[in-house]
Amino acid sequence: MIRAVRREDAAAVAEVYRPYVEQTAISFESGAPAAAEMARRIEATVTHYPWLVAEDGGTVVGYAYAGPHRARPAYRWSVDVSVYLAPQAHRRGIGTRLYQALFDHLRAQGYCNAFAGVALPNPASVGLHESLGFAPVGVYRNVGYKSGRWHDVGWWQLELLPPDPDPPEPRPTP
Repeated sequence: MIRAVRREDAAAVAEVYRPYVEQTAISFESGAPAAAEMARRIEATVTHYPWLVAEDGGTVVGYAYAGPHRARPAYRWSVDVSVYLAPQAHRRGIGTRLYQALFDHLRAQGYCNAFAGVALPNPASVGLHESLGFAPVGVYRNVGYKSGRWHDVGWWQLELLPPDPDPPEPRPTP
């Protein structure tokens, strides 16, 4: 089941995210955020950008969310997106379903572009994004240092809505 995140999901979301921070360079954070910090992040953005969770048997096994692409006003029709899955949720189509639901929400809100940054190499993430229609737009070389080495970040773009010469303002999260 895919649904909107709730405040009480913060601990489960933090637990899904923790291995990405502690065991990989997929996330450039140096310490895994605790539940309270994850709740703060959700609450700080959820009124304008959706956060969704996937449940399996009542347990949160993944989440996807959007956030602002950049701070300046001209970027307000574009978002950055991410999806994270618990190990038992990999290779089951859950990431695809989370992202598709997220993109439906974003389109309904009036967002035009979604961008995804992928720490490289990460063929699973690249494959997921490209299977959903994302196109590569560039690579930031040696942009992040973690685990004793420099990492590149590739950027992918998905057009959510065609460009409108006079776009309406994006709507708040329903």
